[in-house]
Amino acid sequence: MKFTIEEIKAEHQKVKSGADFPKYIQEIKNLGVSHYKALVADGNTQYFDAENNYAETGRKYDDLAVSENLNLDQFKTRLKLHQQGGTDYMTFCKDCAENGIEGWEMDLDKMTCTYFDKN
Repeated sequence: MKFTIEEIKAEHQKVKSGADFPKYIQEIKNLGVSHYKALVADGNTQYFDAENNYAETGRKYDDLAVSENLNLDQFKTRLKLHQQGGTDYMTFCKDCAENGIEGWEMDLDKMTCTYFDKN
């Protein structure tokens, strides 16, 4: 594995809002991250290389209760606000939890992000 969790955290520190996200993705892709999976409940994120080796952050914050009910329309509204720089990361995580989003997976090769609920 080419990257360390410390290198990824250093890049993440530069992200002040969702508007900074594209540059962050490019930087961690340059480090050798092929995809990652973030869990909303405690913020743990697993970063994978092309061979599926991974490093993880561990718990980033106190547990958030993820709603059993998916509210997709409200989530899309909050996501758009976050992407435009209107909310910080912690607010976005709380928005995900409130609207039933359990986490997301980013594929840095395809440049896709898939959000998922408990189902």
